[in-house]
Amino acid sequence: MTDNPTSRPAPLRERLEFAENDTLLRDDVRRLGAMVGQMLAEQVSPALLQQVESVRRDAIARRENGEPVDALATRLAQVPLQDAEALVRAFAAYFGAINLAERVHRIRRRRDYQRTSEAPQPGGLEAVLRDLRDAGVTLAELQDLLPRMRVEPVFTAHPTEAIRRALLLKEHTIVDRLIDDIDRTRTPPERRADEERIRQSLTTAWQTIEAPPQKPSVTDEVEHIGFYLGNVLFRVLPVFYEVFADAVEHAYGQRIELPPLLRFGTWVGGDMDGNPNVGADTIRAALGVQRAQALANYRADLRALGDVLTQSRERIAADAEVEARISRYRHLLPEAAARLRPRLADMPYRIFLDLMRARLAATDSGAANGYADADEFIGDLDTIDASLAHNRGDHAGRFALQRVLWRARTFGFHMAALDLRQDSAVHDTALAALENDAEWPTRDLSQRIARLHALIEGAAPVVPDTGLINVEPAAGTLAVFRAVRELRAQFGEHAFGPYIISMSRSAADALAVLALARTADCIEDGEVPLDVAPLFETVGDLEAATSVMRALFEDPVYRKHLAARGGRQIVMLGYSDSAKDGGLLASRWALQRAQVELLELAREAGVRIVFFHGRGGSVSRGGGKTERAIIAAPRGSIDGRLRVTEQGEVIHRKYGIRALALRNLEQMTGAVLRASLRPRPPEPREGQWRALAAELAQVSRAHYRALVHEREDFPTYFRAATPIDVIERLRIGSRPSRRREGGIETLRAIPWVFAWSQNRSGLTGWYGVGAALRHGIDTHGLDTMAAMAREWPFFAAMLDDVEMLMAKSDLAIFERYSLLAGDMHATFFPGIAEEFVRAREAILALKSRDALLADDYRLRLSIRLRNPYVDPISLLQVELLRRWREAGREDDVLLRALIATVNGIAAGIQNTG
Repeated sequence: MTDNPTSRPAPLRERLEFAENDTLLRDDVRRLGAMVGQMLAEQVSPALLQQVESVRRDAIARRENGEPVDALATRLAQVPLQDAEALVRAFAAYFGAINLAERVHRIRRRRDYQRTSEAPQPGGLEAVLRDLRDAGVTLAELQDLLPRMRVEPVFTAHPTEAIRRALLLKEHTIVDRLIDDIDRTRTPPERRADEERIRQSLTTAWQTIEAPPQKPSVTDEVEHIGFYLGNVLFRVLPVFYEVFADAVEHAYGQRIELPPLLRFGTWVGGDMDGNPNVGADTIRAALGVQRAQALANYRADLRALGDVLTQSRERIAADAEVEARISRYRHLLPEAAARLRPRLADMPYRIFLDLMRARLAATDSGAANGYADADEFIGDLDTIDASLAHNRGDHAGRFALQRVLWRARTFGFHMAALDLRQDSAVHDTALAALENDAEWPTRDLSQRIARLHALIEGAAPVVPDTGLINVEPAAGTLAVFRAVRELRAQFGEHAFGPYIISMSRSAADALAVLALARTADCIEDGEVPLDVAPLFETVGDLEAATSVMRALFEDPVYRKHLAARGGRQIVMLGYSDSAKDGGLLASRWALQRAQVELLELAREAGVRIVFFHGRGGSVSRGGGKTERAIIAAPRGSIDGRLRVTEQGEVIHRKYGIRALALRNLEQMTGAVLRASLRPRPPEPREGQWRALAAELAQVSRAHYRALVHEREDFPTYFRAATPIDVIERLRIGSRPSRRREGGIETLRAIPWVFAWSQNRSGLTGWYGVGAALRHGIDTHGLDTMAAMAREWPFFAAMLDDVEMLMAKSDLAIFERYSLLAGDMHATFFPGIAEEFVRAREAILALKSRDALLADDYRLRLSIRLRNPYVDPISLLQVELLRRWREAGREDDVLLRALIATVNGIAAGIQNTG
């Protein structure tokens, strides 16, 4: 152990009590904890339970008394290998229960607020609309925004937490039982039955391997995302619109018809960047799976609707159009008509719904008498709706029908728009093959653009469907564009999101997509029917984004394409690789500045720009509170539109439970409303702050790169002081961990951040920030820096995110990982620890606080509840890593135990990748 005084932060003492209104949370934690303990004693042994409790008490004592980690680490280093995996899984089972108790408590707090407070809950739609009304926003102004408003979460195939569907269902069972007794109103027999169901779920989960023995295929990932789309969001979506409509009525005294505001997207099956498993076939398969899910859900909806709309002709009329469609469908679907029950002949709506279900089944099987598209299905629903409106049906089933209509208008027959993504280098390789020009990627930019213009406009011959077009590497790329043309005709125009170009560095990268699409005959009405979205990922790419987009906007060929897309340009901003490239502060400032500059450019060019935020789960990859990030965004950058990625454990945390998914959608939408209708007023000091932020970003980037990118021996230290070698062996995603062979620069941002989260340092989120903040305080004064931290939302949100990550870090535990690097520990660890202390002290000084998260009781409680379980897993991981590496890194019982530690730490820390 080093005696360097900077090697550790000051002793951490945690004596945090539950708040009075958290009594039921404490009861749920204890209740679930007791059941987990009983399960462990039954399934493994009472000795394991005693060991878990003893280690947990030691972990608590270590933190509450500020003791060194050495004694706990020594004890865990003596755990026999045969006991290690069970011990890790036991701790994971405990904080898995805590996770569920906390999520249910969020629902309880929301209910308590709605029940006991006259004011609506902050962040909810009603609170936002009341605030906007009080700020002078009229109903007419709101109604002017709504038709062009769009909130679109996009689910990506980047798992740092891959929970099996079977385990997700068990979690839902536990949550449902806790919600049933959320106010402690269950009778003793009901409570006993609930506890038996919970025990059953806990026990069968213990007997189930957390991850399948084989690496998931793209199809597996599609089905995983389908759980959240079909089981959660499909159900809560109508409730969202009902809540929104109620909020408008309460705020403005008038009920209005809402246009579609929500859409959902996915990358699963369409993200080709660095994943050889994704291409035309997975695109077809993904949309096919999503279509089948949508149709099955609608058939279930229509069956339930049939139990509601039982009106008889003798009692109430139905519109003539309903009767006409029944007649037409009897001829269109004779077999289904023959199966109609005669005793229901007097129920026109029910007959119509049965025939519609049959037509949905025909659609699913590809029969000619199926629906041509979702609009035709929506037309049938609208026909019923109109008939109910005309025939006293407002309170006789119209409410239930409206719910189905909201789903159909949002999810269509595709559930979520499938984005496509590919590396610009792949397009260059394809064009080189098609042009029979190996020098294509390195040719002068003007030469390439001239040739691309010719291909796009048809002045140059298009390669026929023979020869080179059928051999790699061009064939796979062109097959994707052919699939787009075919599938748009089959699934509709909303089935695809934008075509995203990774590593976009010039106008030629966007033009290449149009040229390849033209070559593959992917055109409709003479134009390529896709939004082309450059993705700017590194700090350098973000700095060059304005010049790249200016060249595109000034390009007449591209402007023609843009006009066909309604003058809308999507630009994707990469949070992950920019932070990996230059550190968090430099990344956040580059992203902020790029948005400001691109907005000004778009205004000059007469283009409507839509930013697509490529955020990850961790702070290092753009994670954090979405609501705050929206408010902190540059003025005008939202303008009614939010498109943002959701990935990893964030998906499960935000969308795993229906009530929480609804709350999350409310908060996102409310923040978009605020930012669009009443953005923060101009701040005269912002020019000064921007200059200061640019200066801080330079200092931070230099400090970060000096360690990560400029030290030749740092990659070796990284591989020794983190469990990256285990992470690379995980079977949690279909995509390789690297784009290509090489050092840190070729490693994807997800495993990079994941590795530093696992060793409890969180280095990727704060390294360089301390040096920059210290420089700012020393050069410009504490008062200037504190004012910026307090009154500039961009800077305040960034500091809050860093503070949260540092509060979850533990340098004493990280030191145990660092010691695995041998002699390199003394070379690297003191400087890293010194930067941690510098960042912490600067943040506390800027906020005039004496402890991290002093103002966030809720998050402090959450961390405190998990630490006694996560700390032992971390220390076990250190010991298992040492043994596994010494034994030659074999795929054996050691690796299996290590994988259990990786899963356990990820679930315990959250915001990991």
